[in-house]
Amino acid sequence: MLQVTLGLGLAVAMLWWGLPHFAKTSWAEVWHVLRTVPAWKAALFMGLVVAGLYCYTFVMTGAMRGLSHLRALILNVCGSSVSNLLPGGGAVGLAATYSIAKSWGFSAASVTTMAVVTGVWNVLARVALPIIAVLGLAWGATDLPTTMREAAWAAVLSGTAIVVVFALAVGTDAGARQLGRAIDRLVRLVRRGHGDTAESGLTGLRARTAETVRTGWLSMTLGMVGFFGLYYVLFLLCTQTTGIELPFGQLFAAYAIGRLLTAVGVTPGGLGVTETGTAAALVAWGADPASAMAGVVLFSIFTHFMEIPLGALGWIAWSLMPRASARERAATEA
Repeated sequence: MLQVTLGLGLAVAMLWWGLPHFAKTSWAEVWHVLRTVPAWKAALFMGLVVAGLYCYTFVMTGAMRGLSHLRALILNVCGSSVSNLLPGGGAVGLAATYSIAKSWGFSAASVTTMAVVTGVWNVLARVALPIIAVLGLAWGATDLPTTMREAAWAAVLSGTAIVVVFALAVGTDAGARQLGRAIDRLVRLVRRGHGDTAESGLTGLRARTAETVRTGWLSMTLGMVGFFGLYYVLFLLCTQTTGIELPFGQLFAAYAIGRLLTAVGVTPGGLGVTETGTAAALVAWGADPASAMAGVVLFSIFTHFMEIPLGALGWIAWSLMPRASARERAATEA
């Protein structure tokens, strides 16, 4: 409860004080810009969000055999709505994913495999974005501010470390066994009688993950490209709507910084941190402060806050869908 309170408090502080402070503007100026957004554009932005989320279903169906695109969409919006409400809400969102998938007859092992593989694919995508941005800015002879360059490369290094650990764990049986044994030894230090649970679990996960990557890598990659690509188009339209006039390379770099900062778990979905970093980048490159902050807030409204009502619709849809029978659920766990 304390973590939730602190996380939400930090998000509010970052949005209310930090965002206008670092963007060098005020909320009054931002609301003045946002009031000029026409209804038809808001509808277009919502359509792009739904299209982007549908693209992401290809990532999930590629990682879980037998999952339809409709069910993948429901799983995604239900999990995201929870994650966007709580600091570090990814764990709660994953629990919701387990519960929903199990009600449809999917095994815990298949959900675990999907969570691991899609998680790594997300890391790879978010690592790739700043690399592309830095290369693009270097090609265009535009300097990335030093602090942002350092933050981007720090994220790249941490993401690479995660991928390396993943590769060691699931790349070979030996790597999976060694990592599992190390985890089991650590657990035995605090819990006597612990067996080889981690070793056997990681060995099984390695085999399932290797097969999933072999059969679903193309679908997952194209889905991720479509998802981030459509969200970049949405970011461009939001910034254009609020009057930001910057080269595409700088806009892409600001977008990449924002996507990286969504991984910051101290606030729900990186809320406040993401907007502050993105707006600061835009202002540093010469965008009008009020327009920059308004564009970032507009983008956040559709990519963060609108996933909450979409999640509510997802939970309603799930409640109306047929469940797997007790016999079918028992068979998947066997």
